Amino acid sequence: MSRPASERDYMGSRIIRVSKKRQITIPLKYYEALDLGDQVECSLENGAIVIRPLRRTDDEFSVEILKELVSKGFSGDELVREFEAARYRVRKAVDRLLEEVDRIADGTQSSACFDDIFNPEA
Repeated sequence: MSRPASERDYMGSRIIRVSKKRQITIPLKYYEALDLGDQVECSLENGAIVIRPLRRTDDEFSVEILKELVSKGFSGDELVREFEAARYRVRKAVDRLLEEVDRIADGTQSSACFDDIFNPEA
């Protein structure tokens, strides 16, 4: 026997609480089903918050790093050493950005606005 569409759609959803710090807890069954790690991608789509697994790899910046190093004339073992160093710097920069985002999200740091970044005369 089929259920009405609204009941079918509701069966897979859960109501979750939003904390005073605007945090939510992802139900374990969703967390495990999506194999979420310690970071997710969050976006606004058609008036809804969409949370997706973050599937980033070190390869994201690798091609760009290699292109730049090759254009600077690096090759062989020297290219490998420079690549490892550059990749480490990128990882550290991303970690610092994520830490800043966490501080902004929990209210311990204010965020910059558009004019702060793109209007140096303001």
